[in-house]
Amino acid sequence: VQLVESGGGLVQPGGSLRLSCAASGFAFSSFAMKWYRQAPGKERELVAFISSGGGTTTYADSVKGRFTINRDNARNTVYLQMNSLKAEDTAVYYCNAVSRMGNYWGQGTQVTVSS
Repeated sequence: VQLVESGGGLVQPGGSLRLSCAASGFAFSSFAMKWYRQAPGKERELVAFISSGGGTTTYADSVKGRFTINRDNARNTVYLQMNSLKAEDTAVYYCNAVSRMGNYWGQGTQVTVSS
């Protein structure tokens, strides 16, 4: 089982990034997917959720209207489009796959928002 995040980096405030999480080794289309983030000294925070079929999405209030989660079950990949980034979005971002069959985590990708 693997979840590999990519797309993180350094971006200026107001900029955009798109994170990707490529899955392998399990039935991706049967799993709900989540993006979490963890800033230094803070607890891990749920940022976004998408159901297995993609029909349901939810967001943390702090990112609502700025972030969009979507998935491509044919490519076994989930994405997080992040727009209007703020300094407080700086964190390590993790993808998480969850179902009754398992709970899997990626290794994380760093997002730094700074001028």
